[in-house]
Amino acid sequence: MASTPSTVESIDLDVSQFCHTPFYCEENVYFLCKKLCTNRMDDATGADLFVVFISNEKKQYLLSNKITFKPGIDHFVLIPLWHQKASKREDGLVLWDYHVICVQRKTEGVFPFIVWDLDSTLPLPIPLGSYVSQAIRPSFQISPEYQRLFRIIHAPIFFRHFASDRRHMKDSNGNWIAKPPDYEAIVAEDGTIHNLYEYMAIKAADVYTNNIDVKDAVFSQKLGAVANDLEELFSHIL
Repeated sequence: MASTPSTVESIDLDVSQFCHTPFYCEENVYFLCKKLCTNRMDDATGADLFVVFISNEKKQYLLSNKITFKPGIDHFVLIPLWHQKASKREDGLVLWDYHVICVQRKTEGVFPFIVWDLDSTLPLPIPLGSYVSQAIRPSFQISPEYQRLFRIIHAPIFFRHFASDRRHMKDSNGNWIAKPPDYEAIVAEDGTIHNLYEYMAIKAADVYTNNIDVKDAVFSQKLGAVANDLEELFSHIL
């Protein structure tokens, strides 16, 4: 969907120009950030972009057929997100195993941060506060062991280090669970071919409690910083 004046300032960019393969959200966000850098919507280095992994610590799987989130898989980690295109429900609820979005810092306009989620039915982009209230819904009651956590990585660091050979999308027989993108898999600058699991492994013990430390980690660490409140974290990196 295109953005509207009621959400964020108008952006002259056709959403169809973004690379998007269903169920490969980490790669979609990687190339979304690259696209934003080359379309004069951000610093050419991605300095105002942040990659956010949404997952939880428990990593417990639940058998269910009520909501399908990946072809051929009937188990999922409890990561509820609303207004998702993959949902068959009116409220757009999907229980992902993990999800990845992009947050962009804006130096002009009413909203300091906006969210890009190519899997969402919400306006694209959308103010961070609106995305949190409508898609994440912090007030939704979840057992403590399933609480959603957020790993935030500065895009320039993500560009240097992230790699995925898509092994997580194959079953035990080596068959694809979902059709992979047509382009080559992403290889890190140091030659690493797969480290996606490092980004997905999010522990409550890793949540930063010091505002100075969390800001430093976001802008300097390969795996960024872990937070349990997305809006609160970004309020410290203005």
